[in-house]
Amino acid sequence: MRTTLTLDPDVAAKARQATAQTGLPFKSVINQALRLGIGEVMAPPAAKPYRTRPHPMGLKPGLCYDNISELLAVAEDEGYG
Repeated sequence: MRTTLTLDPDVAAKARQATAQTGLPFKSVINQALRLGIGEVMAPPAAKPYRTRPHPMGLKPGLCYDNISELLAVAEDEGYG
């Protein structure tokens, strides 16, 4: 496909520099740069890792932490046992 493309001066300078260094034609340098760049533009931004901070809650005296159903019943005020 043939199209007209206006490059910013700094981009054109870098493309010319790449052409001189690689010996590739200007068209090839631009196509390779666009392939790489479009992939970066279309990629979703990196997600920030989710972190939780532990908070020491302590243990309440008189509760048995080995029996989960009893703890839930006490928490829901079911009058367990």
